[in-house]
Amino acid sequence: MQLVIAEKPSVARSIAAVIGATDRQEGYLQGNGYQVSWCIGHLVSFTDAGMYDERFKKWRYEDLPIIPESWRLTVPPDKRERFDTLRTLLRSEEVSEVINACDAGREGELIFRTVYHLAGCTKPMKRLWISSMEDSAIREGFANLKPGRDYDPLHQSALCRAKADWLIGINATRLFSVLYHKTLTVGRVQTPTLKMLVDRDAKITGFQKKKYHIVHIAGGGVEAASDRITDPAEAESVKTACGGAQAVCASVVREKKTEQPLKLYDLTTLQREANRLFGFTAKQTLDYAQTLYEKRLLTYPRTDSRFLSDDMEQTAAGIVAGIVPILPFMEGAAFSAEIRRILNSAKVSDHHAIIPTAEFVKQGFSGLADSEKKLLSLVCCKLLGAVAPAHEYEAVTATFTCAGHEFAAKGKTVLSPGWKDIDRRFRASLKTDTDEDSETAKELPELAEGQVFEDVAASVTEHFTSPPKPYTEDTLLSAMERAGAEDMPDDAAKGNPTQAQRSGLRGEKEGQRNRADACRQAGVAECSLSRRGLGTPATRAAILEKLVQTGFVQRKGRQLFPTKDGINLATVLPEALTSPVLTAEWESRLTEIAKGEADPDEFMAGIEAQARDLVKTYSCVSEDKQKLFQAERVAVGTCPRCGEAVYEGKKNYYCGNRACQFVMWKNDRFFEERKKAFTPKVAAALLKHGKVKIKGLFSPKTGKTYDGTVLLADTGGKYVNFRMEWKKQ
Repeated sequence: MQLVIAEKPSVARSIAAVIGATDRQEGYLQGNGYQVSWCIGHLVSFTDAGMYDERFKKWRYEDLPIIPESWRLTVPPDKRERFDTLRTLLRSEEVSEVINACDAGREGELIFRTVYHLAGCTKPMKRLWISSMEDSAIREGFANLKPGRDYDPLHQSALCRAKADWLIGINATRLFSVLYHKTLTVGRVQTPTLKMLVDRDAKITGFQKKKYHIVHIAGGGVEAASDRITDPAEAESVKTACGGAQAVCASVVREKKTEQPLKLYDLTTLQREANRLFGFTAKQTLDYAQTLYEKRLLTYPRTDSRFLSDDMEQTAAGIVAGIVPILPFMEGAAFSAEIRRILNSAKVSDHHAIIPTAEFVKQGFSGLADSEKKLLSLVCCKLLGAVAPAHEYEAVTATFTCAGHEFAAKGKTVLSPGWKDIDRRFRASLKTDTDEDSETAKELPELAEGQVFEDVAASVTEHFTSPPKPYTEDTLLSAMERAGAEDMPDDAAKGNPTQAQRSGLRGEKEGQRNRADACRQAGVAECSLSRRGLGTPATRAAILEKLVQTGFVQRKGRQLFPTKDGINLATVLPEALTSPVLTAEWESRLTEIAKGEADPDEFMAGIEAQARDLVKTYSCVSEDKQKLFQAERVAVGTCPRCGEAVYEGKKNYYCGNRACQFVMWKNDRFFEERKKAFTPKVAAALLKHGKVKIKGLFSPKTGKTYDGTVLLADTGGKYVNFRMEWKKQ
């Protein structure tokens, strides 16, 4: 009997249906020599620090750094039943071999291996590695199962990632939380991402707009513009000189240009475009794509490749031909596909680009949610555009002289719309603002050098320089993907590479060219050191969500802004934790480990050294800095005793004058007996007017509710009293 373990129940059911395991059992499916069961995401995780030692349950500087001598795994209580089922199956005498059918990627490998090891299983292991949940892909995958040991390096990479995140996350979070007396979540990817947002916000805040002017001349159906002029008097002078004067066409430059189609989607580019067109967050796009993958309508979404492998030519041609008739925006379009343009096995790593499946060609959009239809349409449009002819146009630049000044006019004539016609059709079909730049260059009339335009009109327009734009998820994902690339040297680093490796942050560069050659020979997409970035396509969405949930980033429409706490956190943390360059190097090292090109132990030694150095370097902060994260006091009124401001605390409303003892407790028995919350609104009214009208007061004597007026009866003693105002009969 072979035991197949998938990552999710829906995937397990799809696999079971194909391989004939249709007999339902308690917690698994069985049949045809297989048992098929499932995890539910990460069933097993590294044990919390408090479980290693009782003293770690409290956050104290003296206990840092926390570095486990031997790592422990744990199962959360809500997942214990599912783990127990898998452990029973893994230990069953009926099972002779285990097949890892979790998602084909780094995290899928970790999910399976942690369950396998914690269950104490030592049975032979094989790996199912597929990029589509279609029946044909599943059958082909089972016909070509790989030895589990082939993926040991990938597992080591996943393990290093999880351990490094635990070490830096636990120690840095506790360290800076203790120093600043506030829970400050620190992570190796989320913190540099936050820093990027903070830096952009600082540029926007510090931006000083500058005014400039442009002089326009018009005549004979042509309008031309000057360069920017900062001096308004100069602009007016140019306008005056040119108004009614003669303009001469000094030159006409015509250039035929070609724009090749864009490549297919990987996860990041799909998330970016879905955010730009539909306003989907990165997490929403990933969730929708994952659902479509599990419905067998989309290929595996967690990919960083933008090509298909060479052997997929016939498959791709069939899908392209099949989707054209079912896409409304393609009605009446002339289309010829150039499939070979999207084929390149050398640029396909673990998974090929995201495309619709043959199952989608059969099923179409029926039964799908609107969000799923939008995403599938987007992927279809990209596939058709990627295999469409190039976009060809003629760019025309004409320069004019007038009264000794130079002006320019630009135009564009489309010769062959190519792939842009598909793109235009798709965007026209959307019932939403696409927020895309429109084609601004108009078609110019026929012009010739020496052509004269008499009595031209002249005008001046006023403009201002623009600040950098706030990040959207689209632009931030792009920035995360590119992070560190510009700052990385191309040449090999100087010095001892082994020492550089042990830094845990600065990967060795010697031998980079040799590894690049080896990557090409092995058919791997790219040399790991050429691929920088924060996180992976699969993890970036979760990072953005966590920054929002922890209160360091806020969404305003589609834009992302750091909060006050986010700005302060990025300011106080050291560069080792906020630098995209250093953090991107981690991801490169992890990729090297996954390829068997780097030593996991050396990487972890470097991470442990960084944790120790961090704690040693940041042992204390000044009293002023400790106040950075203090909550701003909210004044609710004026103290009736001393005239100072009264502030809201967690449990009371207190006078800001320490010498004054005035305080009103939120849990005062007067309000509790009447079953009314002592809200800031009530407190403000009492302080301002000495009384407040309250509806629905509860009477302990009658058990009924009534409306009444509460009076502030302060006698200057230790406790503030309250009483009801009763009208005289």
